[in-house]
Amino acid sequence: MVKSVIYSIKSPYRQSMDIVGYTFGAGEKSCCIVGAFRGTEIQQMAICAQLVDTLKRLEKNGCIPENKSVTVIPCANYYSMNIGKRLWTMDNTDINRMFPGYNSGETTQRIADGLFSGIKDYVYGIQMTSFYLEGEFIPHAKIMGIDAAEKGVYDSLADFGLPYGLIRNPRPYDTATLNYNWQIWGCKAFSLFTTYTERIGEKSAQTAVNAVLRFLIANGILNHNLHKGSHTRILNEDEIRHIHTNSAGIIKKRISVGGEVNEGDLLCEIIHPLEGNVIDRIISPIDGTVFFSYNKQLVMERTDIFKIIPYF
Repeated sequence: MVKSVIYSIKSPYRQSMDIVGYTFGAGEKSCCIVGAFRGTEIQQMAICAQLVDTLKRLEKNGCIPENKSVTVIPCANYYSMNIGKRLWTMDNTDINRMFPGYNSGETTQRIADGLFSGIKDYVYGIQMTSFYLEGEFIPHAKIMGIDAAEKGVYDSLADFGLPYGLIRNPRPYDTATLNYNWQIWGCKAFSLFTTYTERIGEKSAQTAVNAVLRFLIANGILNHNLHKGSHTRILNEDEIRHIHTNSAGIIKKRISVGGEVNEGDLLCEIIHPLEGNVIDRIISPIDGTVFFSYNKQLVMERTDIFKIIPYF
């Protein structure tokens, strides 16, 4: 294992922020795995830390083929991590909306540029990421649909052995993300979502670690015996039904992530926050599997609180 500083930025008030990478093997830049960009992505950082520990052991056992290398970057924003703030501490900008970066720009643009310059040339890229809404997901892998069919990337979603693989049609704001820019520069890039963000779920973290190991094995970057995981259903993200609230209030959920629902089933009730009566009942419009569940107790009007994947 080689520990190196991918990028460093000085601070007038505290020590420099070093983005540290751990590289296993040597030769071809085969795969880069990036963890937390946001100060609340505790699970994402923990997964990468566990990968570092696992790959260190596997490298000692000779499991990384000659001329292959894997780099893991657990955290790219521990300034925000240290104070529990989601976005950049000074100006609330998001590093993962600044790629490919600009070395003479704002702080987060310079961080994105410094990081991207060091990782853009990998064959594969995997980002451990989180959703803009706080909630829980069924673990899944996702790609941006940018020439992915021509590059044969869609089928690679199954290499993770997760229940679902999603194809996302990029929106304008996606063009400044790491995943999008990795693909523009010729890297085959994936985002990996786990169940939690702000807390570590041991089962969920191990699921993600195993998914990455399976991907490395399937693509000849790691020699190791590991079960193949789940059959992967690959679908377009637009096929998922979004269920939103019609009223603000306290949520009383009747179903959780991974639950099976039928059309007409009660998903949750919205309780008046001051008077305690039920002001809204959210009913499932389809038969399917609950893919995402919002996990805050208070919710605003028109917030997506469930995502349901329809049955075949």
